[in-house]
Amino acid sequence: MDKQSYIYIMANRPNGTLYIGVTSDLIRRNWEHKNGLSDGFTKKYSINLLVYYEVFDDIYNAITREKQLKNWKREWKIALIEKQNPQWDDLEI
Repeated sequence: MDKQSYIYIMANRPNGTLYIGVTSDLIRRNWEHKNGLSDGFTKKYSINLLVYYEVFDDIYNAITREKQLKNWKREWKIALIEKQNPQWDDLEI
């Protein structure tokens, strides 16, 4: 059985700066973002709210979806988040 993979969207506040990533361990990756262990964009903009994620059985499908979402218009990304998480809650995993 293959390991599950995830695409996720994080934000610094509702309708704020967004970050889209892919990982095989969402719990660990979320913890790293929340604790400032990921240098770069997410640390610079204090992006630490997990507002959306999808689960995949194949890492290649997750990577394909990540690339797709990164090419979306911002308004489409916000609509995707708000369809599943209208309050922009920090999701539990």
